Amino acid sequence: MEEIKRIPYGVSSFVEVVEQNQYYVDKTMYLPLLERQPNYLFLIRPRRFGKSIFLGMLRAYYDLAQKEKFAARFGNLWIGSRPTPLQGAFQVLYMDFSRIGGQGEGLSQNFNDYCSMCVDNFASIYESYYYPGFVREMKEQSGFRNKLNYLDMKAKETGARLYLIIDEYDNFTNVVLNEEGEGVYHAITHASGFYREVFKKFKGMFERIFMIGVSPVTLDDLSSGFNIGWNISTEPLFNMMLGFSETDVRAILQYYKDAGEHNGGVDTMITEMKPWYDNYCFAKASLERDPKMFNCDMVFYYLRNYMNYGASPEQMIDPNTRTDYNKMKKLIQLDKLDGDRKGVLRRITEEGQIITNLATSFPAEQIAKAEIFPSLLFYYGMLTITGTDGDQLVLSIPNNNVRKQYYEYLLEGYQSEKYIDLSNLRTIYKDMAYHGNWRQSLEFIARAYKDHSSVRSLIEGERNIQGFFTAYLSISAYYLTAPEVELNHGFCDMFLMPDLQRYPEVAHSYILELKYLPAKDYESKGGQQWLDAVDQIHGYAQGPRVQQLAQGTQLHCIVMQFSGWEMVKAEEV
Repeated sequence: MEEIKRIPYGVSSFVEVVEQNQYYVDKTMYLPLLERQPNYLFLIRPRRFGKSIFLGMLRAYYDLAQKEKFAARFGNLWIGSRPTPLQGAFQVLYMDFSRIGGQGEGLSQNFNDYCSMCVDNFASIYESYYYPGFVREMKEQSGFRNKLNYLDMKAKETGARLYLIIDEYDNFTNVVLNEEGEGVYHAITHASGFYREVFKKFKGMFERIFMIGVSPVTLDDLSSGFNIGWNISTEPLFNMMLGFSETDVRAILQYYKDAGEHNGGVDTMITEMKPWYDNYCFAKASLERDPKMFNCDMVFYYLRNYMNYGASPEQMIDPNTRTDYNKMKKLIQLDKLDGDRKGVLRRITEEGQIITNLATSFPAEQIAKAEIFPSLLFYYGMLTITGTDGDQLVLSIPNNNVRKQYYEYLLEGYQSEKYIDLSNLRTIYKDMAYHGNWRQSLEFIARAYKDHSSVRSLIEGERNIQGFFTAYLSISAYYLTAPEVELNHGFCDMFLMPDLQRYPEVAHSYILELKYLPAKDYESKGGQQWLDAVDQIHGYAQGPRVQQLAQGTQLHCIVMQFSGWEMVKAEEV
């Protein structure tokens, strides 16, 4: 009887996956496609999308020293019966720049030490293809650049074909940019900076190069000295190369169900996962052609919980991604946002999308520009392509997992300005969800809004109020808070959709309509505005989608009216 494959949750080594009987989603059919591209390739994908395991597969496939293991590792995969002439044809130098750290004067030394170690290890692996003593002579070379020059010379003498693979090519420079500032970053990536000089050398000596990262920033700053050749990040041909399609996810769930590892309904599980982990698209031309992609690690996180406990995880967001979120915050400098970029972030959070042009690369000095900001969010997986608008793209929040991160950012901003005890709020949310007692919760938030000095410095209006309510309602475990939901030919301000999968006792759902008038206009316009809002929300409630979203719970239509900073009226209508 065949042993059941283990779930490769958090595993980044391809060799470990295939040799230790772990589940592998075959991506080897992309190898011939990659070979038909220019020799120097570069790919950006968000975190936890299978980047490292893909690079490990490339290394295992092309590595001359691993050629004899091809059948064992690739025999059951797509490429196993269709090897290309380049299989096992290269000596591979593999580097992972996330392993380099340091500060100040130590940056150059740490970079040199790590890269030197990688070249020394290369010499140990391939000494038999050169001559006895090759390792000793390599170690005698002083510094990374000298080692590269030595390798370049010896490889040309022997006719060796070299392949360079770099994982997290931008990690080191991103850390420098955030912790040391733009001055230090500029010094190492421009003119005769050590990072730039090394990349210039790469181009001349390697036949093929494949680099992966999470940001195009460093690439742009290096490009005048090192032309990477081809950025395939938004190429439709490679849209599905990383991540899982729904077909992949279905096959994974079915495999473990057939093996008796879980008793969940596959359709039900996919229906639950899709709003949280799905919906990534990286190429405009793939919108209508390809299925949307799932985040790999999130799928395995969900499945592991189902197999261990017979149910989906209580928290749909993997707690281990907390570090990813913190890194992302630093990378896009959320703590240094100016008014323009804060406005962009707020608009995305409230509307769920933005219409913009996608920048394929940009230097570090442009990170702070508001027009670049949505592109940066796209590369970090915080936005994805969902449509077109003329010659521009519609970039949207891909799923609930990411939406929660936006809400969290808003909440952190509000809480840093004026702290509110959220434990009390969580308690009264339960009463709202289980018993339909909504007034206490919503009036609590309305009072907080009135008292919040940071909000007062912003532009007044419905958007402002909506953002505040969205942030504080998002901490309720019982609902998925969805702003701007299309209901019956219009967009309601907010829909609180019950999370019955996790909390089946929730008996109430809500449509919220938030209306605002300047204090000076309330007396003359407030009455009519209220009547219009009542008609509007009744129109939403009559749509068939509402009943679907409410899932059999009692639906409450709540209109809240604000005059200036003050809530003047809140009623169920």
